[in-house]
Amino acid sequence: MSEPLKERRLGLLQATAINMTDMVGIGPFITLPMVIGIMNGPYFLYAWVAGAVLSIIDALVWSELGAAFPLAGGSYNFLKEAFPSRKIGKLMSFLFVWQTLIQAPLVIASAAIGFASYFSYLTPLTTWESKMVSGGVVICIVILLFRKIEDIGKISVLLWIIVIGTILWIIAQGMAHGNFTMPLQTMNEGITMNHSFAAAIGFASVKTVYSYLGYYNVCHLGGDIINPSRNIPRSMLLSIVGIFALYLLMNVSIVSVIPWQKAMNSDYVISLFMHELGGPLAGKIITGLILLVAFASVFSATLGYSRIPYAAAVDGAFFKVFSRVHPRGNFPYVSIVFLGAVAFIFSLLFRLSDVISAILAMRILVQFIGQAVGLLLLANNKRKHFPYKMPFFPVPVYIAIGMWLCILISTGWKMALGGMSMIVLGVVVYFAKEKLQTADD
Repeated sequence: MSEPLKERRLGLLQATAINMTDMVGIGPFITLPMVIGIMNGPYFLYAWVAGAVLSIIDALVWSELGAAFPLAGGSYNFLKEAFPSRKIGKLMSFLFVWQTLIQAPLVIASAAIGFASYFSYLTPLTTWESKMVSGGVVICIVILLFRKIEDIGKISVLLWIIVIGTILWIIAQGMAHGNFTMPLQTMNEGITMNHSFAAAIGFASVKTVYSYLGYYNVCHLGGDIINPSRNIPRSMLLSIVGIFALYLLMNVSIVSVIPWQKAMNSDYVISLFMHELGGPLAGKIITGLILLVAFASVFSATLGYSRIPYAAAVDGAFFKVFSRVHPRGNFPYVSIVFLGAVAFIFSLLFRLSDVISAILAMRILVQFIGQAVGLLLLANNKRKHFPYKMPFFPVPVYIAIGMWLCILISTGWKMALGGMSMIVLGVVVYFAKEKLQTADD
């Protein structure tokens, strides 16, 4: 089992700040019109409610495992400890790290690409100029992360203030100048509870869940969290509830000024919203703040993901080079540089619309469903000693598994097949690696 990097130095405020900055990012600003377009009606707000419900239920699984195994690497440790068979646990944890080397850079790249997309509102960019901007964001993040964890905690709180301040400004403008109660009063107009509505909720939830991802980032930093048995569950609950309230109010604020029929066709709906209320300068200012929010998200995501290959390498289950830490800052610099390099390449190759569904499809089976199943397997032995236990166990676990399967189906068969293909390839690599190690011994 991997050990904490050094001394635990991140408290509840810093842990919650890291989670919330990772959750917001560019996601809600880009996916807001997508969600409205998929739902095609004023009832699009239900998709944001569905995303929050799934996040809270799944966070109960993360809370039990995170409080019980508060170590760097998060799901890597959960999967290794949860399965009663040591061989299966090793395979599942390896598959998680294997997928992380691809999906983590995709997450980082998606925020960087979104940054470049919104940046083009301020000044038109050619295709290659846009790629240079997104790649430059990744490089800046890697440089910024080359420092001690306590300094990063302070930076995260500052970025969190910017994130919350930006969303509160949007909400305040809608409340002051829009018909703020109208979207809530009309959200049930035209709604029909049938198969089509359920399918629309499923497809739209792929986008909203993407915007909530990151509520568990504190678990990847478990080795740095003070009093983890209390602060890990609390930070996740506070993050989800707080972000849900902000997302809901922001959506209501936007469509109280811009009709949903117009909002769903806008690439820069937030900028358009503020432009309409305050003129061109206000539109540019809000765009600048959104860029800071996107930057903060890349920062937080890269910080959390960098601990996963590190934890696996410390355990001897991954390439040893990833276990190296900086001699002065005591952070896993090889892991940071590797993930940043891959994210840089992805930011040059892909579009934002290509990666949102792929991110979820790659993670659901091994990470979200895998560790939920692992928690069920722990029910009769180790779980009785856990410092945190969810209410009504195991009902929330079964609900989480069912909801994740629905999200996987909603990503589309091509994405789901791609995710499963990565798992199969990972299994082949794992057994090849085990065979080579046995031969060396």
